[in-house]
Amino acid sequence: MRHRVAGRILGRSSGHRKMLRRNLITELFRHERIKTTHAKAAAIRADAEKLITRAKHGNEANEAQAVHARRITAARLLDPEIVKKLFDDIAPRYADRQGGYTRIIRLGTRKGDAAEMVLLELVEE
Repeated sequence: MRHRVAGRILGRSSGHRKMLRRNLITELFRHERIKTTHAKAAAIRADAEKLITRAKHGNEANEAQAVHARRITAARLLDPEIVKKLFDDIAPRYADRQGGYTRIIRLGTRKGDAAEMVLLELVEE
């Protein structure tokens, strides 16, 4: 039974999986589009959307809550410049949007192992 078991294992140890997710989310915000497998994209999509929502609410909050939101976001991303970009550029873009900040576009299968490849990108307004 899978009661109360969250997340996808992706065939990696816990530390490797944690860094993989942090790297993918950081690169998604850096380039606003990444090409990866469908399993990895599905695994990070919810986390990326939650970080955008946190950044939106952090921009609207008072000073103490804004600092708290930035610190939590910085703990989940690898680059302080990307945290700044998320709060200053990406979050204001979605101020009027109630979710659904990312899109997955299927690209077909990879030649070597037939893994389904996708393009995970931020939705443009």
